Amino acid sequence: MNHNNILTIDNLHVTINHTEIIKGLNLSINQGEIHAIMGKNGSGKSTLAKVIAGHPSYTITQGNIYLYGEDITFQEPEERSHKGIFLAFQYPIEIPGVSNADFLRLAYNAQKKANKECELDPLSFFDLINKKTEFIDMDSTFLTRNVNEGFSGGEKKKNEILQMALLKSQLSILDEIDSGLDIDALKTISNSINVIKNDNNAIILITHYQRLLNYIIPHYTHIMQDGKIVHTGDANTAKQLEKYGYNYIN
Repeated sequence: MNHNNILTIDNLHVTINHTEIIKGLNLSINQGEIHAIMGKNGSGKSTLAKVIAGHPSYTITQGNIYLYGEDITFQEPEERSHKGIFLAFQYPIEIPGVSNADFLRLAYNAQKKANKECELDPLSFFDLINKKTEFIDMDSTFLTRNVNEGFSGGEKKKNEILQMALLKSQLSILDEIDSGLDIDALKTISNSINVIKNDNNAIILITHYQRLLNYIIPHYTHIMQDGKIVHTGDANTAKQLEKYGYNYIN
């Protein structure tokens, strides 16, 4: 297996409530790559995102998921998270009564502890998180507010990107990060993602719309249909889809 390979999915079959949603899917992602996954509603895109992250509602009936060559098919979500898999939600939840700074410190220290590294005290963490907010051009007043409480759609998405930056995710899966954003918020969030992106990590962008891919240029664009990847192209594929619709790939 390629030593730069982060994720390999081999002949994956997934069911929920005895209905098969993913039907023999294969995918390989290396360090430094951005992969876009597109497809109509119901093609299995969001299911794939959740299954990579280890969502317990889905049953893998066949196939394997490997992270850096290690079989993680049946690992718990927490284990996957500590190993560097990050899933940004389409609809981030509100956590009343918990400040963002506390929430982020708990998540950061849980990851450090799992990897047998030093945890940070509140003051050291505050220094670190302030640098991260500057790095992705985010207002530091976010930190004192409760998690996602009263946040606009754009602010919630920014918060997800802040978590991604803080946890130094190896593989970030962004499920419709562009949904409900106006063009300014989309540009800001895309800029932040481009800043976090480097030669050692990888990103999966799940989207309906080509406009996100004007700002974050994918190396590969995969089209999903009926639980499988039926076509793989480059950044141009999304433009063709926008023009001609999904019939263009058949």
